[in-house]
Formats: sequence, C-alpha cells, structure tokens
Amino acid sequence: MSARLRFAPSPTGPLHIGGVRTALYNYLLAKKLGGEFILRIEDTDQNRYVEGAEDYIQEALAWVGINFDESPKLGGEHAPYKQSERKAIYAEYAQQLIDSGKAYYAFDTTDELDALRERLIAEKVDNPSYNSVTRMQMKNSLTLSADEVEKRRANGESCVIRLKVPIKEEVRFKDMIRDWVVVHSSTIDDKVLLKADGMPTYHLANIVDDHLMGITHVIRGEEWLPSAPLHILLYRAFGWEHPEFAHLPLLLKPEGSGKLSKRDGLLGDFPIFPLQWTDPESGDVARGFREDGYLPQAMVNFLAFLGWNPGTEQELFTMEELIESFSIERVNGSGARFDIQKAQWYNQQYLRALPDEELVELAKANAETEITDEFAASLVKLLKDRVTFPKEFITEAPYLFEAPTKYEEAIAAKQWNDQAKTAMPLIIEALQSVEDFNSQQIHDAIFENLTAAEIKPGKVMQALRLAVSGQGRGADLMLTLEILGKTEVISRIEKALELL
Repeated sequence: MSARLRFAPSPTGPLHIGGVRTALYNYLLAKKLGGEFILRIEDTDQNRYVEGAEDYIQEALAWVGINFDESPKLGGEHAPYKQSERKAIYAEYAQQLIDSGKAYYAFDTTDELDALRERLIAEKVDNPSYNSVTRMQMKNSLTLSADEVEKRRANGESCVIRLKVPIKEEVRFKDMIRDWVVVHSSTIDDKVLLKADGMPTYHLANIVDDHLMGITHVIRGEEWLPSAPLHILLYRAFGWEHPEFAHLPLLLKPEGSGKLSKRDGLLGDFPIFPLQWTDPESGDVARGFREDGYLPQAMVNFLAFLGWNPGTEQELFTMEELIESFSIERVNGSGARFDIQKAQWYNQQYLRALPDEELVELAKANAETEITDEFAASLVKLLKDRVTFPKEFITEAPYLFEAPTKYEEAIAAKQWNDQAKTAMPLIIEALQSVEDFNSQQIHDAIFENLTAAEIKPGKVMQALRLAVSGQGRGADLMLTLEILGKTEVISRIEKALELL
C-alpha cells in the first residue's frame, strides 16, 4: 500500500502554530514516501464547533503551502473529509463491535456515573474509572439480561456504546519517535465509542476513518500518546492492522519550560496562530504570523526545525528540499523551544532573498499613503539589508516621509559642536554643486569641500545625519540624501542650523 498520511484538526477555534507543524510533518513524510496527504475535519463534537474555524484551517494550510490531495468521494476537487457527514458509518462499525462481543451498551445515568466515581475515590482506588472491574457493578448489557437490554432500547432509553477492554492484556506498539510503548489493559477504561445522540467519540471516529482512508502513518502531538494504547485495542477489536505512530514533542515556551500558550505570545509580544483570528462571539482579535509580516516560506523552514534537524549545517530549505531531507527518525523526542528570534532570523533571510520587484510591492502595500514605484524602489535599495518585516520599509525610516521636528538629544550634545556648525554651510555648498544627485556624486562633493577646509569628513557625518533625520544612526547616509533630494536635504540642514 502506498503511503497515506492525514492532518485531522477539530474546528473548535483558530489553528495553533503547533498544529501547523503537525500538518507540515505529515505532509513532508507523505511526499517523501511518494504518497498522499489528506485533510480530515474532526467535527463530531458539535458543542465545541466554532463558526469560521474550518475555513481558517484550510486558509492557514494554503498560506504556508501545505496542499492536501483531493477527496473525490465527497464530490469536490479539494474538499476535506468531514466526520459530521459520516455519522452512519460510525454507527455501523460500533454495531459491529457489539455483535462481536467487543463492545456493549451502557445505560448508566450521569448521577450514577458520578456516584461511581465518588465511591472509588473514597475507597482510594488508584484508577477510579469505568473499567473491566467496575463495569460489572453498573447498568449495561453485560449485567442486564438480553431481554432487559432490548426492552430498554425499544423504549428509547438513553444509552451509549462502550469498548469492552480486555481484562488482562498487554498493549505494545513501537512509536517511530519514542520507540516501544508498553501499557497493561488494566490501566485503560472502557471508553465511550458512540454517544447517546448517535455521534461517535473521537476515539471511534478516528480509528474507523484512519482504517477506511488507508492511513499508513499517524503523526500527531504528544498529548495523544496516552490515547494510543486505547486506539491499538480498537484496531485489535476490529481485526485491523494499525498504522505506524509517531507522537511529536511539545512546543515549549521561549524560556524552554512548559507548553507554549496564548499567554506566552502576549507576554513575549508575538503571535501563536498562523493567521489573524477574530472570535465570532467576543470579537477579540488574535494576532497572526501572516499579518505580522512573516513570509510563508520562512514559517515553513522555522517550523520544520522545531523538533527536527537534517543532520547537516544547512539551515535554509525550500519545501522541495525539506521533502527530500525529511526523516521522522531525526525528530527529537524532547520538547522544542519556541525561539521567536530564530523565526525572525528566518524571515529576514527569506525577505532579503526576494527579487527587488516583489520587495517594491511589499513596501507599497505597507505604506499608509500611496507611494510611487520609484520611491518604493529607493526604500528597498536603502533598507533591504536592515529589515526583518516588510512593514519596516516604512517604519524604519520615518524621516524619509517627514522632516524631523526634534533631534536625538544625546547625539546633539556630543556631535553638534562648533566644527559641525562650520561644516554645514560647506556641505550645503557642495550639495548645490551636484548636478546628478546620486549617492556617489554627493559623497565626492561633500568630502572634497570638507577636506579642502581641513575638516575631517568622518568627524561631522553623524551631525549631518542628525540634521537630516533627527537620529544618530540609520541606513546608508549618502543613499538617504539621494532619496530625499537636493532641495529637501538643504532645507533640513538649514532648519537644523536654526533650531540647534
């Protein structure tokens, strides 16, 4: 069988950036093995369904370039599978387990279940649950007669279907990341498979779908590792072979301890969602990496390295190179620290590598007012090697849009001295003489005039920068002067002479 992998999120809100990493690893391995990658929306818990979440998931995956293969059975070229549309299938398979004696009907009420738990806790039972021991004390088809069960069902009495977990059985499987996992069945409770409303629980729907969809490898978060033995038992109950499992390490807080949360993003001033999300009920807006100016290819590269490494010194990968290099065996079992500075570094590298034509468009898109292609090209030329995000083409050099009204005091106190005041008229004179106002001609004219007056140019360049920008540091000064233009530069120097 060819490899088939899936990403199966629940539409209960915005997709966490850790979910994007899970989708990415599934996609990379599927393509590395020459197989298929499918998207399945696990929306059986309708109480937690959030409007817009499903579209958000698909848009987020598309943004980073994770494309899922078609699901023609559902009638749409790129339609994901949706569990809510497959309800009848799960009921059929739950009944199959009932018929084979691997599952049973349970009629216990909420009050009876609460009473069971309270009694077990009072008796200091290690694992207080509905299991192979306690099920024989409850109302179910194992303790009631067949006639009684049929009567209750015929009367429409509420009931669920539970898995009949074997009493003494070793559950053993090899995780592709964590090696062998061994659990005794006595630690596993009789999970509900089909709820009273006829909807399947995650466990039943997940296993049935993975089998019917031919899933060969399941890559999912570490939080699902405790459920894996139960899933192995379900595969055994159906008589099916289970796929290979890999449970990914957690994404950790930037300081390296504890699971990454929304609060960490707020404290660290960074997003934890791929796209901006507006809560449909509260109206609260959560930041997105896309809206913050991260490039999708930078995010893919960053996320790939959160738990995996290629075993080489290479850090920058295209999607095709990641597919070629990816190996689940090189995924680390320990948590991966979410280093936002590294994400910014990746973004900087990919931004610098873009063609100037694309950077011009990004600069124009981030400007508050309309700017010309020529001016945007000048911004790119000046700031390309200094910016991390496209918006910085605008925010990093505000003096290009408006003359300074105040000057950096510490720089003014140190650099705006008598020598600087003497040099400024000479610089104005040099600028007036420049016909082709480009950075090289500007440099040559200024340095020639100052040298002739026995003033070392390097001693007054920071003062000149202060005069035209109000700041003591910035991008290439001569190129800045070129962009501002002769008239504007001279006007700013004259204003500085007056105000300072």
